[in-house]
Amino acid sequence: MLDHPKDAPAGAQTLTHTAPAGVGSPEGALMKALVYQGPGKKAFMDHAKPVIIDPTDAIIRMVKTTICGTDLHIAKGDVPACQAGRILGHEGVGVVDQVGSAVTVFKPGDRVLISCVSACGKCSYCRQQMFSHCVHGGWILGNMIDGTQAEFVRTPFADTSLYPIHAGDDEEALVMLSDILPTGFECGVLNGKVAPGNTVAIVGAGPVGLAALLTAQFYSPAEIIMVDLDEKRLAIAKRFGATKTVNSTDGKAAEAIGVLTKGRGVDAAIEAVGIPATFELCEKIIAPGGVIANIGVHGAPASLHLEALWDRNISITTRLVDTSSTPMLLKILKAGKIDAKTLITHHFKLADILSAYDTFARAADTGALKVIIEA
Repeated sequence: MLDHPKDAPAGAQTLTHTAPAGVGSPEGALMKALVYQGPGKKAFMDHAKPVIIDPTDAIIRMVKTTICGTDLHIAKGDVPACQAGRILGHEGVGVVDQVGSAVTVFKPGDRVLISCVSACGKCSYCRQQMFSHCVHGGWILGNMIDGTQAEFVRTPFADTSLYPIHAGDDEEALVMLSDILPTGFECGVLNGKVAPGNTVAIVGAGPVGLAALLTAQFYSPAEIIMVDLDEKRLAIAKRFGATKTVNSTDGKAAEAIGVLTKGRGVDAAIEAVGIPATFELCEKIIAPGGVIANIGVHGAPASLHLEALWDRNISITTRLVDTSSTPMLLKILKAGKIDAKTLITHHFKLADILSAYDTFARAADTGALKVIIEA
Protein backbone atom coordinates (compact mmCIF):
# COMPACT_ATOMS: atom_id res chain seq x y z
CA MET A 1 0.00 0.00 0.00
CA LEU A 2 2.84 2.22 0.66
CA ASP A 3 6.40 2.81 -0.20
CA HIS A 4 9.20 1.68 2.02
CA PRO A 5 12.26 3.28 3.57
CA LYS A 6 15.39 2.41 1.62
CA ASP A 7 16.90 0.53 4.57
CA ALA A 8 14.10 -2.03 4.88
CA PRO A 9 15.72 -5.41 5.55
CA ALA A 10 14.99 -8.45 3.43
CA GLY A 11 14.73 -10.65 6.55
CA ALA A 12 14.40 -13.80 4.48
CA GLN A 13 14.76 -17.34 5.75
CA THR A 14 14.55 -20.49 3.69
CA LEU A 15 12.55 -23.01 5.71
CA THR A 16 11.08 -26.31 4.68
CA HIS A 17 8.60 -27.22 7.40
CA THR A 18 4.87 -27.31 6.82
CA ALA A 19 2.30 -24.94 8.33
CA PRO A 20 -0.66 -26.51 10.15
CA ALA A 21 -3.62 -27.36 7.96
CA GLY A 22 -6.60 -25.04 8.24
CA VAL A 23 -9.99 -26.14 9.52
CA GLY A 24 -11.76 -28.06 6.82
CA SER A 25 -8.71 -28.47 4.60
CA PRO A 26 -8.85 -31.72 2.66
CA GLU A 27 -6.16 -34.10 3.75
CA GLY A 28 -3.01 -33.49 1.73
CA ALA A 29 -4.30 -30.30 0.11
CA LEU A 30 -1.16 -28.19 0.32
CA MET A 31 0.23 -25.29 -1.65
CA LYS A 32 3.33 -23.10 -1.61
CA ALA A 33 3.17 -19.69 0.07
CA LEU A 34 5.29 -16.87 1.48
CA VAL A 35 4.68 -16.88 5.25
CA TYR A 36 5.55 -14.13 7.75
CA GLN A 37 7.20 -15.62 10.83
CA GLY A 38 7.70 -12.59 13.03
CA PRO A 39 9.83 -9.43 12.72
CA GLY A 40 12.71 -10.00 10.33
CA LYS A 41 11.61 -13.53 9.42
CA LYS A 42 9.69 -14.99 6.50
CA ALA A 43 9.75 -18.28 4.64
CA PHE A 44 8.56 -19.84 1.38
CA MET A 45 6.97 -23.07 2.52
CA ASP A 46 4.17 -25.61 2.28
CA HIS A 47 0.86 -24.36 3.65
CA ALA A 48 -2.71 -25.64 3.72
CA LYS A 49 -4.71 -24.68 0.65
CA PRO A 50 -7.56 -22.29 1.59
CA VAL A 51 -11.15 -23.48 1.72
CA ILE A 52 -14.51 -21.75 1.55
CA ILE A 53 -15.43 -20.51 5.04
CA ASP A 54 -18.34 -18.12 4.36
CA PRO A 55 -20.88 -18.33 1.53
CA THR A 56 -19.62 -15.00 0.14
CA ASP A 57 -16.05 -16.34 -0.28
CA ALA A 58 -14.21 -17.28 -3.44
CA ILE A 59 -11.00 -19.28 -3.78
CA ILE A 60 -8.71 -17.78 -6.42
CA ARG A 61 -5.86 -19.59 -8.14
CA MET A 62 -3.19 -16.91 -8.31
CA VAL A 63 -1.67 -16.08 -11.69
CA LYS A 64 0.34 -12.94 -10.89
CA THR A 65 1.03 -11.10 -7.66
CA THR A 66 3.52 -8.52 -6.42
CA ILE A 67 5.23 -7.15 -3.32
CA CYS A 68 4.15 -3.91 -1.66
CA GLY A 69 6.09 -1.58 0.59
CA THR A 70 3.56 -2.48 3.27
CA ASP A 71 4.75 -6.08 3.07
CA LEU A 72 8.23 -4.81 3.96
CA HIS A 73 6.77 -2.84 6.86
CA ILE A 74 5.09 -6.05 8.09
CA ALA A 75 8.36 -7.96 7.70
CA LYS A 76 10.06 -5.38 9.93
CA GLY A 77 7.35 -5.71 12.58
CA ASP A 78 5.77 -2.28 11.94
CA VAL A 79 2.24 -3.75 11.65
CA PRO A 80 1.60 -5.57 14.96
CA ALA A 81 -1.90 -6.63 13.89
CA CYS A 82 -0.25 -9.04 11.44
CA GLN A 83 0.72 -12.13 13.40
CA ALA A 84 3.38 -14.73 12.70
CA GLY A 85 2.08 -17.50 10.45
CA ARG A 86 0.28 -15.14 8.08
CA ILE A 87 0.63 -15.51 4.30
CA LEU A 88 1.57 -12.06 3.02
CA GLY A 89 0.34 -10.14 -0.03
CA HIS A 90 -2.79 -8.20 -0.95
CA GLU A 91 -2.44 -7.67 -4.70
CA GLY A 92 -2.80 -9.75 -7.82
CA VAL A 93 -4.83 -11.33 -10.57
CA GLY A 94 -6.01 -14.90 -10.84
CA VAL A 95 -8.65 -17.41 -11.88
CA VAL A 96 -11.69 -18.30 -9.79
CA ASP A 97 -11.27 -21.86 -8.50
CA GLN A 98 -14.32 -22.16 -6.22
CA VAL A 99 -17.15 -19.90 -5.06
CA GLY A 100 -19.39 -19.91 -2.03
CA SER A 101 -23.12 -20.44 -2.31
CA ALA A 102 -23.92 -16.70 -2.03
CA VAL A 103 -21.53 -15.56 -4.80
CA THR A 104 -23.55 -14.53 -7.86
CA VAL A 105 -21.24 -12.32 -9.96
CA PHE A 106 -18.36 -14.77 -10.48
CA LYS A 107 -18.03 -18.45 -11.35
CA PRO A 108 -15.15 -20.93 -11.55
CA GLY A 109 -12.90 -20.17 -14.52
CA ASP A 110 -13.45 -16.40 -14.45
CA ARG A 111 -10.28 -14.29 -14.53
CA VAL A 112 -10.34 -11.59 -11.85
CA LEU A 113 -8.48 -8.64 -10.37
CA ILE A 114 -8.20 -8.87 -6.58
CA SER A 115 -8.71 -5.64 -4.66
CA CYS A 116 -6.38 -5.04 -1.73
CA VAL A 117 -9.47 -4.07 0.30
CA SER A 118 -12.29 -6.50 1.06
CA ALA A 119 -15.71 -4.82 1.23
CA CYS A 120 -18.96 -6.32 2.47
CA GLY A 121 -20.88 -3.56 0.66
CA LYS A 122 -23.51 -3.35 3.39
CA CYS A 123 -22.05 -1.79 6.55
CA SER A 124 -22.21 1.94 7.33
CA TYR A 125 -18.64 2.53 6.15
CA CYS A 126 -19.16 0.69 2.88
CA ARG A 127 -22.28 2.77 2.26
CA GLN A 128 -20.02 5.84 2.53
CA GLN A 129 -17.57 4.16 0.09
CA MET A 130 -15.06 4.03 2.96
CA PHE A 131 -14.34 0.40 2.15
CA SER A 132 -11.01 0.41 3.99
CA HIS A 133 -12.98 0.61 7.24
CA CYS A 134 -15.55 -2.04 6.38
CA VAL A 135 -16.53 -3.52 9.73
CA HIS A 136 -16.34 -7.03 8.29
CA GLY A 137 -13.42 -6.54 5.91
CA GLY A 138 -11.14 -3.64 5.00
CA TRP A 139 -7.45 -4.27 4.54
CA ILE A 140 -7.40 -7.81 5.83
CA LEU A 141 -5.68 -9.72 3.00
CA GLY A 142 -2.10 -10.44 4.00
CA ASN A 143 -2.76 -8.71 7.30
CA MET A 144 -5.61 -10.25 9.33
CA ILE A 145 -6.19 -13.21 6.97
CA ASP A 146 -3.92 -15.05 4.56
CA GLY A 147 -2.97 -13.14 1.44
CA THR A 148 -2.05 -13.46 -2.22
CA GLN A 149 1.63 -14.45 -2.22
CA ALA A 150 0.65 -18.08 -2.63
CA GLU A 151 -0.72 -20.50 -5.19
CA PHE A 152 -4.28 -19.92 -3.92
CA VAL A 153 -6.04 -17.29 -1.82
CA ARG A 154 -9.46 -17.03 -0.15
CA THR A 155 -11.11 -13.71 -0.96
CA PRO A 156 -14.01 -12.68 1.30
CA PHE A 157 -17.01 -10.78 -0.15
CA ALA A 158 -16.09 -11.88 -3.65
CA ASP A 159 -18.95 -10.09 -5.40
CA THR A 160 -17.82 -6.69 -4.08
CA SER A 161 -14.06 -7.25 -3.78
CA LEU A 162 -13.14 -8.73 -7.17
CA TYR A 163 -13.24 -7.19 -10.65
CA PRO A 164 -13.67 -9.14 -13.90
CA ILE A 165 -10.78 -9.33 -16.35
CA HIS A 166 -11.78 -9.46 -20.00
CA ALA A 167 -10.07 -10.96 -23.02
CA GLY A 168 -7.22 -8.75 -24.19
CA ASP A 169 -6.73 -7.02 -20.83
CA ASP A 170 -3.09 -6.67 -19.80
CA GLU A 171 -2.95 -8.66 -16.57
CA GLU A 172 0.45 -7.31 -15.48
CA ALA A 173 -0.81 -3.75 -15.77
CA LEU A 174 -3.96 -4.71 -13.86
CA VAL A 175 -1.87 -5.90 -10.90
CA MET A 176 -0.98 -2.22 -10.42
CA LEU A 177 -4.71 -1.57 -9.90
CA SER A 178 -4.95 -3.89 -6.91
CA ASP A 179 -3.33 -1.27 -4.71
CA ILE A 180 -0.70 1.25 -5.76
CA LEU A 181 -2.62 3.20 -8.41
CA PRO A 182 -5.74 3.70 -6.28
CA THR A 183 -3.52 4.37 -3.25
CA GLY A 184 -1.51 7.07 -4.99
CA PHE A 185 -4.66 8.56 -6.48
CA GLU A 186 -7.02 8.45 -3.48
CA CYS A 187 -4.63 9.02 -0.58
CA GLY A 188 -2.36 11.43 -2.43
CA VAL A 189 -4.09 13.20 -5.33
CA LEU A 190 -7.70 13.27 -4.12
CA ASN A 191 -6.87 13.88 -0.46
CA GLY A 192 -4.29 16.47 -1.54
CA LYS A 193 -7.00 18.31 -3.51
CA VAL A 194 -4.73 18.61 -6.53
CA ALA A 195 -6.27 21.11 -8.95
CA PRO A 196 -5.44 22.78 -12.27
CA GLY A 197 -2.55 25.21 -11.92
CA ASN A 198 -1.40 23.85 -8.54
CA THR A 199 2.18 23.32 -7.49
CA VAL A 200 2.50 19.80 -6.10
CA ALA A 201 5.41 18.15 -4.30
CA ILE A 202 5.55 14.37 -3.97
CA VAL A 203 8.04 13.24 -1.34
CA GLY A 204 9.16 9.72 -2.20
CA ALA A 205 9.65 8.45 -5.75
CA GLY A 206 8.90 4.82 -5.00
CA PRO A 207 6.02 2.94 -6.65
CA VAL A 208 3.22 4.69 -4.74
CA GLY A 209 4.82 8.12 -5.15
CA LEU A 210 5.14 7.46 -8.88
CA ALA A 211 1.51 6.30 -8.97
CA ALA A 212 0.56 9.63 -7.39
CA LEU A 213 2.65 11.38 -10.04
CA LEU A 214 0.90 9.56 -12.89
CA THR A 215 -2.59 10.23 -11.55
CA ALA A 216 -1.94 13.83 -10.42
CA GLN A 217 -1.63 14.69 -14.09
CA PHE A 218 -5.37 14.01 -14.53
CA TYR A 219 -5.88 17.47 -12.95
CA SER A 220 -3.26 19.48 -14.90
CA PRO A 221 -1.17 20.95 -12.05
CA ALA A 222 1.28 23.56 -13.26
CA GLU A 223 4.26 22.01 -11.45
CA ILE A 224 4.96 18.59 -9.97
CA ILE A 225 8.15 18.47 -7.92
CA MET A 226 9.41 14.99 -7.06
CA VAL A 227 11.69 14.58 -4.02
CA ASP A 228 13.83 11.53 -3.35
CA LEU A 229 17.31 10.39 -2.31
CA ASP A 230 17.81 8.27 -5.43
CA GLU A 231 18.85 9.91 -8.70
CA LYS A 232 17.70 6.86 -10.67
CA ARG A 233 14.19 7.19 -9.33
CA LEU A 234 14.22 10.93 -9.91
CA ALA A 235 15.16 10.30 -13.55
CA ILE A 236 12.22 7.90 -13.84
CA ALA A 237 9.97 10.56 -12.28
CA LYS A 238 11.04 13.02 -14.98
CA ARG A 239 10.08 10.48 -17.64
CA PHE A 240 6.74 9.97 -15.92
CA GLY A 241 5.90 13.69 -15.98
CA ALA A 242 7.58 15.44 -13.05
CA THR A 243 8.43 19.01 -14.01
CA LYS A 244 11.19 19.37 -11.40
CA THR A 245 13.15 17.00 -9.17
CA VAL A 246 14.95 17.56 -5.89
CA ASN A 247 17.57 15.20 -4.45
CA SER A 248 17.18 15.37 -0.68
CA THR A 249 20.46 13.64 0.17
CA ASP A 250 22.02 16.87 1.46
CA GLY A 251 19.13 17.56 3.84
CA LYS A 252 18.31 20.83 2.08
CA ALA A 253 15.21 19.81 0.13
CA ALA A 254 13.03 22.44 1.84
CA GLU A 255 15.43 25.20 0.82
CA ALA A 256 15.56 23.87 -2.76
CA ILE A 257 11.76 23.80 -3.02
CA GLY A 258 11.67 27.30 -1.57
CA VAL A 259 13.86 28.45 -4.44
CA LEU A 260 11.75 26.62 -7.04
CA THR A 261 8.53 28.17 -5.69
CA LYS A 262 10.02 31.64 -5.06
CA GLY A 263 9.46 31.21 -1.34
CA ARG A 264 5.76 30.43 -1.60
CA GLY A 265 5.77 26.67 -1.02
CA VAL A 266 3.51 24.07 -2.58
CA ASP A 267 -0.27 23.75 -2.70
CA ALA A 268 -0.18 20.01 -2.09
CA ALA A 269 2.59 18.06 -0.35
CA ILE A 270 2.13 14.31 -0.77
CA GLU A 271 4.12 12.18 1.69
CA ALA A 272 4.81 8.76 0.17
CA VAL A 273 7.57 7.24 2.31
CA GLY A 274 6.41 6.84 5.91
CA ILE A 275 9.26 8.13 8.08
CA PRO A 276 9.37 11.20 10.34
CA ALA A 277 11.87 13.14 8.20
CA THR A 278 9.70 13.05 5.09
CA PHE A 279 6.50 14.04 6.90
CA GLU A 280 8.30 16.92 8.61
CA LEU A 281 9.69 18.01 5.22
CA CYS A 282 6.09 18.31 4.00
CA GLU A 283 5.36 20.60 6.96
CA LYS A 284 8.23 22.86 5.92
CA ILE A 285 7.25 23.21 2.26
CA ILE A 286 3.46 23.58 2.45
CA ALA A 287 2.08 26.96 1.33
CA PRO A 288 -0.61 28.83 3.25
CA GLY A 289 -3.96 27.18 2.51
CA GLY A 290 -2.25 24.03 1.26
CA VAL A 291 -2.85 20.35 2.01
CA ILE A 292 -0.42 17.78 3.37
CA ALA A 293 -1.65 14.39 2.17
CA ASN A 294 -0.03 11.51 4.02
CA ILE A 295 0.22 8.16 2.26
CA GLY A 296 3.17 6.60 4.11
CA VAL A 297 2.88 3.86 6.72
CA HIS A 298 4.52 5.38 9.79
CA GLY A 299 6.13 3.00 12.25
CA ALA A 300 7.54 5.79 14.44
CA PRO A 301 6.17 9.12 15.75
CA ALA A 302 6.55 12.22 13.60
CA SER A 303 6.51 15.72 15.09
CA LEU A 304 3.74 18.14 14.17
CA HIS A 305 5.24 21.62 14.36
CA LEU A 306 2.18 23.63 15.30
CA GLU A 307 4.42 26.45 16.47
CA ALA A 308 5.12 27.04 12.76
CA LEU A 309 1.80 25.92 11.28
CA TRP A 310 -0.93 27.17 13.61
CA ASP A 311 -1.71 30.24 11.46
CA ARG A 312 -1.08 28.76 8.00
CA ASN A 313 -4.64 27.61 7.16
CA ILE A 314 -3.34 24.21 6.14
CA SER A 315 -5.05 20.83 6.19
CA ILE A 316 -3.47 17.47 6.95
CA THR A 317 -5.12 14.31 5.64
CA THR A 318 -4.54 10.64 6.36
CA ARG A 319 -6.16 7.71 4.62
CA LEU A 320 -6.03 4.03 3.94
CA VAL A 321 -6.94 3.34 0.34
CA ASP A 322 -10.63 2.58 -0.14
CA THR A 323 -10.32 1.41 -3.78
CA SER A 324 -13.49 3.37 -4.52
CA SER A 325 -11.68 4.73 -7.59
CA THR A 326 -10.80 1.30 -9.02
CA PRO A 327 -13.69 1.15 -11.57
CA MET A 328 -12.71 4.59 -12.91
CA LEU A 329 -9.02 3.69 -13.02
CA LEU A 330 -9.85 0.48 -14.88
CA LYS A 331 -11.51 2.54 -17.61
CA ILE A 332 -8.54 4.91 -17.79
CA LEU A 333 -6.10 2.02 -17.99
CA LYS A 334 -8.07 0.28 -20.73
CA ALA A 335 -8.30 3.55 -22.67
CA GLY A 336 -4.51 3.84 -22.64
CA LYS A 337 -4.50 7.15 -20.76
CA ILE A 338 -1.81 5.85 -18.40
CA ASP A 339 0.68 3.04 -18.88
CA ALA A 340 0.81 1.19 -15.57
CA LYS A 341 3.36 -1.31 -16.89
CA THR A 342 6.02 1.39 -16.74
CA LEU A 343 6.02 0.77 -12.97
CA ILE A 344 7.16 -2.86 -13.43
CA THR A 345 10.91 -3.46 -13.42
CA HIS A 346 11.46 -7.11 -12.48
CA HIS A 347 9.84 -10.52 -12.99
CA PHE A 348 10.11 -13.62 -10.78
CA LYS A 349 8.51 -17.03 -10.41
CA LEU A 350 6.68 -17.75 -7.15
CA ALA A 351 9.39 -20.25 -6.24
CA ASP A 352 11.86 -17.35 -6.29
CA ILE A 353 9.81 -15.01 -4.11
CA LEU A 354 12.53 -14.70 -1.46
CA SER A 355 14.85 -13.36 -4.18
CA ALA A 356 12.03 -11.02 -5.24
CA TYR A 357 11.79 -9.68 -1.67
CA ASP A 358 15.54 -9.13 -1.54
CA THR A 359 15.48 -7.29 -4.87
CA PHE A 360 12.53 -5.13 -3.83
CA ALA A 361 13.95 -4.32 -0.40
CA ARG A 362 17.26 -3.22 -1.93
CA ALA A 363 15.59 -0.93 -4.45
CA ALA A 364 18.34 1.69 -4.21
CA ASP A 365 20.82 -0.90 -5.47
CA THR A 366 18.62 -2.93 -7.81
CA GLY A 367 16.48 -0.17 -9.34
CA ALA A 368 13.33 -2.10 -8.46
CA LEU A 369 9.95 -0.42 -8.59
CA LYS A 370 7.25 -3.08 -8.81
CA VAL A 371 8.06 -6.75 -9.25
CA ILE A 372 5.72 -9.21 -10.90
CA ILE A 373 5.62 -12.71 -9.38
CA GLU A 374 4.12 -15.45 -11.51
CA ALA A 375 2.43 -18.23 -9.55
